[in-house]
Amino acid sequence: MTTEVRADLYPSRGAAEMTTPRQDPVIWSAPGAPGPVAAKDLQGYEHDGFLTVDQLISPDEVAVYRAELDRLISDPAVRADERSIVEKQSQNVRSVFEVHRISEVFAGLVRDERVVGRARQILGSDVYVHQSRINVKPGFGASGFYWHSDFETWHAEDGLPNMRTVSVSIALTENFDTNGGLMIMPGSHKTFLGCAGETPKDNYKKSLQMQDAGTPSDEALTKMADRHGIRLFTGKAGSATWFDCNAMHGSGDNITPYARSNVFIVFNSVENAAQEPFAAPIRRPEFIGARDFTPVR
Repeated sequence: MTTEVRADLYPSRGAAEMTTPRQDPVIWSAPGAPGPVAAKDLQGYEHDGFLTVDQLISPDEVAVYRAELDRLISDPAVRADERSIVEKQSQNVRSVFEVHRISEVFAGLVRDERVVGRARQILGSDVYVHQSRINVKPGFGASGFYWHSDFETWHAEDGLPNMRTVSVSIALTENFDTNGGLMIMPGSHKTFLGCAGETPKDNYKKSLQMQDAGTPSDEALTKMADRHGIRLFTGKAGSATWFDCNAMHGSGDNITPYARSNVFIVFNSVENAAQEPFAAPIRRPEFIGARDFTPVR
């Protein structure tokens, strides 16, 4: 009896850091395929690894989602749920995961064609939700997210085989240039940076508050920043940023009085379903890396 060896296109979590040229398309749909994203915007996404929409949802819709966010983070049952992440210092709720299953309001946003339609167009197939969450990032000290590629983690710890995944961050508060906004290195999605070091068991418990395993070195980040530059995203509530799973990104601390809250949805192609982790001893919980591959309808 022979055991089939899986091809690992993107090695990571080994003895040394290493780079691998991207082996996958960025836009998976055929040229001219119908969808809400204009051809020039798709070209920009392919080149830079992201696209922005100045007003994806209206002010009235923002008010509905803000109210639901406030309801969730003030609910003691939600706060006590393992899907809620709490700031170490302030003890404020930082994130609530699997929000599309906890809240029918946010489930409706996931199914909205303005949202899922763009994912289908970029990924060239039906899609399912690999991860969803609300990020609160309250003022006066909410910590940031250090530089990372989401795909590095999703490949190593969740078993996503290919770069056929897209994230959208929908702003529910204004994103200033001072309140810990999203930063992306344009074009960084074309190179995979495999990080050094083994993945500890239950690494997710620590990484959701402070990234450690899967963190690039200062030297690698400096080279990437020198090559690609850094783009800081600002925008009104209701704006949205779509970005490729391998884009190097992060955000700073928020020491202003102004919260930066957003809905974060990760769509994965149904043709890229999660397998066993490529570089971790166990799977992460399903509220972080889904194992239900039912297409969004």
